[in-house]
Order: sequence, then C-alpha cells, then structure tokens
Amino acid sequence: MSYKVAVVGATGNVGRALLEIMAERNFPVREVIALASARSVGQEVSFGEDDILKVQDLAKFDFKGTDIVLSSPGATVSAEFSPKAAAAGAVVVDNTSHWRMDPDVPLVVPEVNPEAIAGYSKKGIIANPNCSTIQLVTAMKPLHDLAQITRCVVSTYQSVSGAGKAGMDELFNQTKGIYTNQTAEEHREKFTKQIAFNCIPHIDKFMDDGATKEEWKMVAETKKILDPSIKLIATCVRVPVFIGHAEAVTMEFARPIEVEDARRALQSAPGITVFDERCDGGYITQQECAGEDEVYVSRIRTDPTVENGLCMWVVSDNLRKGAALNTVQIAETLISQYMKSAA
Repeated sequence: MSYKVAVVGATGNVGRALLEIMAERNFPVREVIALASARSVGQEVSFGEDDILKVQDLAKFDFKGTDIVLSSPGATVSAEFSPKAAAAGAVVVDNTSHWRMDPDVPLVVPEVNPEAIAGYSKKGIIANPNCSTIQLVTAMKPLHDLAQITRCVVSTYQSVSGAGKAGMDELFNQTKGIYTNQTAEEHREKFTKQIAFNCIPHIDKFMDDGATKEEWKMVAETKKILDPSIKLIATCVRVPVFIGHAEAVTMEFARPIEVEDARRALQSAPGITVFDERCDGGYITQQECAGEDEVYVSRIRTDPTVENGLCMWVVSDNLRKGAALNTVQIAETLISQYMKSAA
C-alpha cells in the first residue's frame, strides 16, 4: 500500500529533514504535500533527488483524504491544526512539545516503547519526544531491562540547531563577527547570552523550582516513555555546535551491573552503536554524529561513588534521530503494525 502524506512545517530544519529521510527510506507514499505558513507559500522544497514540491498554505489545506501527517510547525500551530487533521481522518505524528504530556496521546521512541503507538486511536495523534530525551531513553532502555535504573543524572551539551535556523545563524554570525572586530551583541537575538565560544546553561524558560522547561521535559518524558519510577535530574546546556547533542549520563541501578554486560546489552540494542575504546579518540563526538541515524554510546565505565553505578557518553544528530528520523520511524511502525491490518 501507499499513502498520502502531508508534511507540516516543511520549510523548517526538521521539515526538510523529514522529506529527506522519507525519500532515503523509501517511505510508501503515493503523494507528498508540503505545508507551511502563508509567508512560505510558493517556496520549493526537495523530496529526494528528483522531486521538487511547492509549499502550500497550511491554513487553507483540506486534510480530507490524507492518511498521515508528519508535523513540526511549532507547538501553537500544532495545537490548532493537528486536531483538524485527525478529525479529517489522518493520523498525526507530531514533533512539537504541545501533545507530549497529554495522557491520551502516546509518546513514542520506536526502539523503546513501540507498543504505545496503539493508543493513537484516542485522538489520532502520536507525539514525538524532545530531541534530548529520545537519545537518552534509547540508550537507557537496554540497561534498564538489564538491571533496572533507579536514578539518573544527565548533563546535556545541545547544539544550536535545536533552536532552529535562527539559532544556527546566530552562532555563525557571532563567530564571524568576532573575527571581524564586531561585538557578539550585534548578532544576539535568539539566545540569552553570547553563544559563540561560550556555553549557556539555559534552554527554554525557567520554572518556579529553578529548573528550565527543557530539563523538566527530559524528566517528565523519560518517566512517561520508560518508567515513572526512575528518579532523574537534568542540566541542559546550549553549546557552540551546529548539529548534534551530547549527554553525560550517570545511572544508579537496583541490581549489580558489570561494564562488559552493559556494553553487550547496548551493542545488541536497536538504534545504538557502541564506540568505546579507552584510548585517544576512542569515543564519538557531535561533529562525527552529524548526518548519522544512530545513537552513539562511548565512555562506558563504573561509577565507584555509588552502589551499582554506571556512567556513559551519549551522542546523536538532533535533527535526525532527535526529530525527523524518529517521526518517520513512528509512522513506519504505525503502517506496519496498525494501518495495514486495519486496511
């Protein structure tokens, strides 16, 4: 079977990646529609090597007859248009933050909780988690199955592409400006402090308890996807890297866990590549993961300061696995396990 698919937010970083990945993976489409706001109407976006799509106006589009909507337009837009698409009979896989904690909307990482997709029938919407959460739970899942994670402390090193094209432009312009005797303030709009040659421990708005919304998302989403009993605290930091998020992860387990057993569990898990050599360069960095689909795990070692403790370094392309790839994988699982059988 083939499907009519609409991509909402098609001109953004994630929207373009969605189209690219669908083409790469030969997603079973009979028609692809590129949708965005009125100001983008008429722009052209690529679908594979040969097809060019003209962007249509989301506000005027009739979703009737559309089978699947892959949505990444921003939370406010999704709040309005995802229910309209679902009411017209489409299944929406949404990459924004709006639907993630809705109890009637499944929050899914296919390598971790594919069975949750079955809950799509309640609202016709499936949520894609936050980029930093996706790579974290993908790496945690095989270890949780092995020895049950009770507590996790994670520090993230998140690239500017997580803030969209504007974030990438700001890093580029500030860096270039510093070398041409301009001040960083002349090119600061997106971030609260200079991002060039700097790290900013602030992603999203601050909450009453002192955590940021990004840190809250990681806690709440991990509990919903993996296990509500896991205690997790996160510190999320924006770093001057264009693509790729990294995470330093320390875990405590209910049962003893050996490094070699953990390494084997990670090596056999879907979506993970272990590159862990205890020598110079024996680990993966953000620069190396850009453009790749895998979640990379390095620096696996015992934490001797706690009982049953383990540390690891987790890196992934936030635009691919952290957003577009995971969205497409959800849609692929939906088709293979639910839509075909329904048809």
